[in-house]
Amino acid sequence: QVFLVEKAGRRSLFLAGLMGMLLSAVAMTVGLVLLSQFAWMSYVSMVAIFLFVIFFEVGPGPIPWFIVAELFSQGPRPAAIAVAGFCNWACNFIVGMCFQYIADLCGPYVFVIFAALLLVFFLFAYFKVPETKGKSFEEIAAVFRRKKLMAKTMTELEDLRRSEEA
Repeated sequence: QVFLVEKAGRRSLFLAGLMGMLLSAVAMTVGLVLLSQFAWMSYVSMVAIFLFVIFFEVGPGPIPWFIVAELFSQGPRPAAIAVAGFCNWACNFIVGMCFQYIADLCGPYVFVIFAALLLVFFLFAYFKVPETKGKSFEEIAAVFRRKKLMAKTMTELEDLRRSEEA
């Protein structure tokens, strides 16, 4: 896993894992919906479950721990990792406790919820999460500063354009 992370990069593995999980969730939904019509759809569902786990283990399972450790300087890093760990385990607990009720409510479409959330996570990571491979904390912080400065400049340009139109 470590060699793959160092070769492919954290962001690309994270995005690939999220997209693979999204497609697996869609395949699980299709398999469950069509199970009553085609008996072989149970195999589609099983393969989709295995692929979901594989993609999780390649991306969203380990990569956030790399990214959190690299996004924060030495001082706030322990607190950031503690918050990330709490969020991770709290969400796992919530999903574990609620899944049966949600499955009873949604039936074979239960994985559509996961697919929608994975799409949101993918879009967030695509637009907001930088590649941290081979970069120091200072370089990563500079990327965030540039993005913040660009957003501020764009807002000021929009305000200027509106004032000129008025």
